[in-house]
Amino acid sequence: MASSSWSKALSRPRFRSTLFVPGSHPRAIEKARTLTCDAVILDLEDAVGDSDKHTARAAVRDAVAARAFGARPTVVRINAPGSEAGAEDIRAARGADAILVPKVNGPAELAAARLLVGQRPKEAPLWAMVETSAAVLSLNAIAAEAAGLVLGANDLLKAMGARHRPDRANLLAAMALTVTAARAHGRIALDSVHNDLTDKDGFLAACALGRDFGFDGKTVIHPDQIAPAQRAFAPSPEETARARRLLDAFALPENRDKGVIAFEGRMVERLDAEMAQRLLDEDS
Repeated sequence: MASSSWSKALSRPRFRSTLFVPGSHPRAIEKARTLTCDAVILDLEDAVGDSDKHTARAAVRDAVAARAFGARPTVVRINAPGSEAGAEDIRAARGADAILVPKVNGPAELAAARLLVGQRPKEAPLWAMVETSAAVLSLNAIAAEAAGLVLGANDLLKAMGARHRPDRANLLAAMALTVTAARAHGRIALDSVHNDLTDKDGFLAACALGRDFGFDGKTVIHPDQIAPAQRAFAPSPEETARARRLLDAFALPENRDKGVIAFEGRMVERLDAEMAQRLLDEDS
């Protein structure tokens, strides 16, 4: 089973912007040291060609050993755990905060990775890429075993035989199921990357949609996407102000024992107060 202590330990750190960095690009790794992203995923899979795997592992090993990104979580995406490359990747990822397993169809791929990682207490927990049709249909079982879920829209759309849509309408079911499974098991859920670096409005819309669905944050592929993602997944000043007013309203002597009250022209319940408190906790 995935470590419950890991899920609790990462309930406080923010993952509003998690930057993918190719393990084969030393300059990108060095640049990431100076960026304000909340976490880093060092990629040994899709972003690294076969001829560069060996040098990429060495760079990732060095970055992990040096805690190159300080206190920010460092995740390493490996190749498939059943492959020779995957086994070598896991050895290079020793000391990472998590290992991201690609092309997860169900618990079997996570079990294979766990055998390679080992069962020692300090070994990294596993995150799962949700990027196959089988994964979407097995999300509850995957979330029971993984400490985090990362939606991989590009591969998922390919598996579905679908096309990219600006409104992401063909991904809505997968998005909802990913977040629902993550919340059912107390896991982290990160939304997929946005490929078009010139489409700033589209990126903002994708971030807003991801936050509305309940994702903890966005995976990003360029430094320019970090700050917008962090703003999008953070409560706005208006939201925090309203949350405080709502809690103050429920704290009034005449409302303390009520389950429903009138507030600013709407009827609100205790669950709204709980959501307001959670929003303020996230902003603290």
